[in-house]
Order: sequence, then structure tokens, then C-alpha cells
Amino acid sequence: MNTGCASLPGLSAPLFGLVLTGGQSQRMGTDKAALPYAGQPQLVRAFTLLSPRVASCFVSLREAQRNDPLRRHYPAIVDTLEGCGPIAGLVAAHTAYPDAAWLVLACDMPLMNGASLDVLIAQRAARYHAVAFRSEHDSLPEPFCTIWEPAALELLGQQVAAGRLSPRRVLVDEATRVVPAPSPVVLHNVNTGQERERAVEMMNTMRNVARNG
Repeated sequence: MNTGCASLPGLSAPLFGLVLTGGQSQRMGTDKAALPYAGQPQLVRAFTLLSPRVASCFVSLREAQRNDPLRRHYPAIVDTLEGCGPIAGLVAAHTAYPDAAWLVLACDMPLMNGASLDVLIAQRAARYHAVAFRSEHDSLPEPFCTIWEPAALELLGQQVAAGRLSPRRVLVDEATRVVPAPSPVVLHNVNTGQERERAVEMMNTMRNVARNG
């Protein structure tokens, strides 16, 4: 189902996908994009979720990761800014394809699923600059599983140029449609070994429940 190519009333921007993998995984101590879940590296899982739902799909990475054995198999957008964290990936994507909207997914959300992404896509409308899930922790928009329309990314680029590095500020201040996640676990961030163990347990539990009906 390639909903990224679908014609939606009032929306002219095609929907592209971006898997954010440019982090240094300092708290995890190993590359989060390469960590296996259900037998697949998380980058593979995330890309597989995104690609059928968008017109084009890319992996966001740093220059030093360009020849990484895992990442080099995918279309890449290389960060052009340093010291900006995941924002660098958003800015680089907008610079490369300024007329596209971007469905962005961080590679540290292994419990994300296709049905949840479909919820975001279905909420796109011309009057919104972004569509985001509401974080269960603080009720603010989750910026790294979000659809960023060109107008929001343009404003983000302006804020970064002015030294303001808060993507949530853009989402809070602008015309963002914020919706509840179908399940709070899909936004679960995995940044440490302990968090990964918990995520694997949750994934196994959900698989068993689905198997047993």
C-alpha cells in the first residue's frame, strides 16, 4: 500500500520516508540501527515499515556512516550539519527535496508498527504543517515519528540557522495535528541495554498474544 503516492485533497507535496540512523548511540554503546529485533536489524525493520507507505524512502546518516555495511544498501541522505542531533537529518532531507513532505521514523522505536504509521498518514490535511503523535510522557508532539510538511521543515531550518535546536518548538508553535498513538508502546524509545531487554520482552508478549488469538 503506497499511500505516499495517493492523491489527497489540497495536498500537493508527495510523502517521502526517512529513517533516522545518524546518532552515535552513546548510551547504548553499540549501533542502535544494527540491533536485531525478531531476527532483523532495526534499520531493516524501520525501512520495511516505511517504504511501502511513501513515494520514496531514504536512510538519514552521518558522513562517517556512508560506507557502513548495513546502511550502504539503502538510498541515503547525508547530514550536512554537525552537533544538531536528529534535526540534521530533517534539515538535510528538506534541502535535498524541498517540495516533499517527510514521514520521519527514528531507528530507536522497535515497537512501531504499520497500522500506527497509517494513522498518521490518514490525518494529513492541507491546513496542517505536521501530523504527530502525542507523547505519553509529557503530552507534547513526538518529533521523530511525525509527518513534516514542507512549511514546517522550512521553519525548522530557519530556527536551526538561528541556533534554536528544538523540533518540538516548531511542532507546538505551528499548525500541527497531534493525535494519540494507537498504543503507547509504539513510541517506546530504546536507548540503553536495559530498555532494549524490556522492548524485546514486550515484542515477544505481543507476538504470543497475536499467535494465541
